[in-house]
Amino acid sequence: MLRQLALADMDAAARLHRVAFDHAMPRLAGLYTPDEDRWFYREHVFTTCRVWGRFDHDQLSGLIAFNDFNDGWIEQLYVVPAAHGRGVGTELLDIAKGACGRLELWTFQRNARARRFYEARGFVLVEQTDGARNEEKEPDARYLWTRAGR
Repeated sequence: MLRQLALADMDAAARLHRVAFDHAMPRLAGLYTPDEDRWFYREHVFTTCRVWGRFDHDQLSGLIAFNDFNDGWIEQLYVVPAAHGRGVGTELLDIAKGACGRLELWTFQRNARARRFYEARGFVLVEQTDGARNEEKEPDARYLWTRAGR
């Protein structure tokens, strides 16, 4: 089941984020505490983004947070490792694509799985940085998707 998340879902969203992030980027695991993750979701993600989740048997298996003001930025897209390859990420991404004619996002350069995922769904690499401007100081890549005919 897909549905828009509410602040009451914040703890589950923060936990999912941490599990998925640490799996994708193990060298950055433990960079933030669970309290910091909850603060981030409560004070930033849920106040600035539309947040949608995919549930399997009442368990949150994936989430997307996107800002659809001035077209879209995908702020977060995470799927629990056990649900990889089941179409969860694509379902969530399609919600943002349906709401926005243009989407941008950042991902880490070394997150090859995420990069392949976005490229297979029409995103184009437009910039790479050395990571000096992000908190993790990890080289990143900016991707852009534009709806056809726009």
